[in-house]
Order: sequence, then C-alpha cells, then structure tokens
Amino acid sequence: MRREAAMAGDKTSVFADDWSGEMGQRWLRNVDHFEAMLEPIGTALLDRAAIAPGERIVDLGCGGGATSRAIAARVGAQGAVLGLDISPDLIVAARARAGADFPALRFFCGDAASAILPAAPYDRLVSRFGSMFFADPVAAFRHLRTQLVPGARFDLAVWGPPRDNVWMMAVMGVIRAHIEVPPATPRAPGPFAFEDIDYLRGLLADAGFVRVDIDDWRGDQAIGGPGRTPAEAADFALGSMSAARVLSEAGADVMAAARADLERVYAEHHDPEAGVRLGARAWLVTAA
Repeated sequence: MRREAAMAGDKTSVFADDWSGEMGQRWLRNVDHFEAMLEPIGTALLDRAAIAPGERIVDLGCGGGATSRAIAARVGAQGAVLGLDISPDLIVAARARAGADFPALRFFCGDAASAILPAAPYDRLVSRFGSMFFADPVAAFRHLRTQLVPGARFDLAVWGPPRDNVWMMAVMGVIRAHIEVPPATPRAPGPFAFEDIDYLRGLLADAGFVRVDIDDWRGDQAIGGPGRTPAEAADFALGSMSAARVLSEAGADVMAAARADLERVYAEHHDPEAGVRLGARAWLVTAA
C-alpha cells in the first residue's frame, strides 16, 4: 500500500520513514495542488463537525496546514488548534504558511499513535484522511483518547471503497498496465483501510468510542486542483504518488509511456474550467 498512499490524504505512523524523507518532500512539492484537490471534502468535514468558537482541537495528519488554518478561523482567538503530523518537513512548511495570522494555531511533529501532545487534553479531534495508516488502529485510537477530555468528539474523513474512488483507480490502472503492482491487502494500513464501515465501527468501539455516526460523501476530485489540464494532472499524479518511484526504476521509456496513457485517460474527463474530474467517495465519521 506504500505505492498507493501518497495521493490519498494525510499521513501517520506506518509510513514514518517515507514521510520523514522523500515522501514528505513529494507532498511538500505538490502541497498547493493536494490542498486544492481535497478542499471540498475538508470543507464538508468541518461543516459537519460544527466547530464552535473557543474549542481546543487537534488536527490529525495536518499536512501543509490548510485544514488547521480553517479550524483556527472557526475557533477564534479564544480557542486553540494543534496541527499534528509525522513529517518534519511538512510541519516546518505548515508553520511558515500559517505565519502570524492565526494566534490560536500551533504545530507539532510526532507520531499520533504514541505522542504526548503539548497542552493536552483537547476538546475535539479532527482528521481529513489522517487516520487510515496506523499499524495498530485500535491501540492508536485508544492512545488518542488519552489526549482528549472525557466525552470529546472525533470527526474523521476516510476514503470509501476503491471501486467508488475512480480518481485513484484510474491512476493505478494505468500503472498496472506498465508494471507489476502487488494487490492491496484488505484492512491493511493505507488509504482504503476503513472502506468497510462495519469494520471501522468495530475498531472505534474497541478503542472506547461510542455514538458512531457515518455520512456518505460522494463527488468529484479535481486532479491536482481545479483548472488543471490533462498534462498538468498527469504530471501531478505521477510526481506525487509513491508508485511513480517504481515506474522510474522501470526506466524512462516505461515512465513516458505510462504518462502518455494517463494523459489520454484524463483528457476524457477534462473540462476547460473545472479541470480533470473523477468520481470520489468518502465516509464522514463522528464518534464520542
């Protein structure tokens, strides 16, 4: 699943080595495109979370900090937001991008599965695609409970089934046409670890969470953000996914052929104003 994770959202412990080095740099190089692409789901997550002024919130897997900044704007100066990510490079960038405009916002580099967070406990935890990569999700969620006040609310966005996330499967289909990619292991750490909502409900229950409620979000992903051309979208996809490393190892000719095929696929889904748009499905999860 390392090969499929880099486009699928934010990051945590199982990819610590990747995100401390090359993969963190890949995300950072494409951070504006990632944030523009994921913004509609992030907004839906925060709207559903109904964040109130003055709340103290952890943003798990904050990446470049866009969600953290949006949360900080909602809690106001009387609240507090801690953006948490395992990538040192992304935390440095998130701090720089926030600047002095968000006095309630701080960033912390650590593994969410074990880190003791500064100024804990918090009132809430929010995560846009930052919770699917734990090696032991029950243990990680149990630990995160210790960093929250009793009765705290958990709001997560996680990817739904692969078959309903055409934006990802289109890329992987092209890659698999050119190189061998091992099949994904169901429920293994990775973008689709929580595609089975009954499995996810069980994990949260085992970790001590109750009142689990799940909404079904469906829409389109603008590959690389709105307005990208098929060529730009293909460059983004192959420049940001860890699978591109394997394509590179197969040689320049293989990479060029795969890129040309992907651009052709994207051209079939391109709108000059909206960009390249493909279907996506996510679960918006709330628990206490």
